[in-house]
Amino acid sequence: MHEIICPHCDKAFKIDEAGYADILKQVRDSAFEQQLHERLELAEQDKRSAVELAKSEVGSEMQKSAAAKDTEIQALKAKLDAGEVSKKLAVSEALSEIERKRDALANELEQLKRDRQAAAELADAKFARELQETAAAKDKEIQNLKAKLDATQVEQTLAITGAVSAIEKERDELKNGLKQTELEKQLSEKSLKDKYETQIKDRDDAIERLRDMKARLSTKMVGETLEQHCDTEFNRIRATAFPRAYFEKDNDARTGSKGDYIFRDSDEAGTEIISIMFEMKNENDTTATKKKNEDFLKELDKDRTEKGCEYAVLVSLLEPDSELYNSGIVDVFHRYPRMYIVRPQFFLPIITLLRNAAMKSLEYKRELALVKAQSVDITHFENDLDEFKTAFAKNYDLASKKFQTAIDEIDKSIDHLQKTKDALLGTDRNLRLANNKAQDVTIKKLTRRNPTMAAKFDELNNKN
Repeated sequence: MHEIICPHCDKAFKIDEAGYADILKQVRDSAFEQQLHERLELAEQDKRSAVELAKSEVGSEMQKSAAAKDTEIQALKAKLDAGEVSKKLAVSEALSEIERKRDALANELEQLKRDRQAAAELADAKFARELQETAAAKDKEIQNLKAKLDATQVEQTLAITGAVSAIEKERDELKNGLKQTELEKQLSEKSLKDKYETQIKDRDDAIERLRDMKARLSTKMVGETLEQHCDTEFNRIRATAFPRAYFEKDNDARTGSKGDYIFRDSDEAGTEIISIMFEMKNENDTTATKKKNEDFLKELDKDRTEKGCEYAVLVSLLEPDSELYNSGIVDVFHRYPRMYIVRPQFFLPIITLLRNAAMKSLEYKRELALVKAQSVDITHFENDLDEFKTAFAKNYDLASKKFQTAIDEIDKSIDHLQKTKDALLGTDRNLRLANNKAQDVTIKKLTRRNPTMAAKFDELNNKN
């Protein structure tokens, strides 16, 4: 029977084991439901955070990609505008050069005409002929210049046409590159969107699986899941990796506490290689006062020492958001010697690492065992000699005490006999004095100063 005090009315009442178990189950169920609700809320918050983060990342990626594409488009437009300007400048320069040459030839022709007219009016006939010859030569030169001008115009036209076609070709290439860039931008945005949508979907699926698993597990099953997982993982590779290993639950609670599992491994000769005390802690194994890994280290170190294990390992799912414990194998040697904290995925690696490290010192253990085997006779002889010395010293002490006791008793007896002797001597002296006094008694002394006795003795004498 359990006595329970009501927190409202302060009255005590008793319930049996079944009622107490029902109340305890209700408390555990409510605590489990509360923890499950909190975990689901945390999962929803993680989901929302992941979605927001994915959206922000997609937005930032799209903005970066758009900015890069816009920069590239602006550069292409700048190149296109520069090509158009170069084309116009080349055309205008070619036309200005042709017009300048044309104006120079026209001015030179007008000057020749004026010279010829002046020569015709002022010079004589001979000078006129010479002037005509000169004019003819000039006309021929002018024709040659016109032909050269025409050829130059054709070359300029061809050059301008080639430059225009090259600029148009470059413009078309830039337009095609711009279209290709726009297409790549759209494909990149779609790929990023599909990628983050897939990640969000996978996270949602994981949350749903976690919710479904916790909804189906009871309080006892949740507490035993981690132990069953570690036991299954070890037994899966026991035959190949640890054929001579001992890995069983710790059922020895004589010292008041016990761990979860003990691992021991030895070589062919039976020499122990390594021993590890394991403690498994799930998220739902926590109490109101123990919610961190450090809360279980002191008791684990105590169990390791009492069971004679070399190492202690805490396999824990507590503090799931801790970067320290999520990073891998964590040693806590600064708090407790030869102790590690690992996540379940490092359960087998920590056994392998510690066993491989212990194998290096196995040769030294074998040599030590050989030396002990060789010196076992000397050890036994020394032990027997020490036992003999101890027993002899103990017996000597006992005999010495008994001898001293006997001496003391003899002294006491001698003292008692001396007193008896003195008493006997005093008695002898008194008897001698009494005898002397008895010998000294006479009739005369008895009747002296006693007339009655004297008369009686006289009467008796007379009768005789």
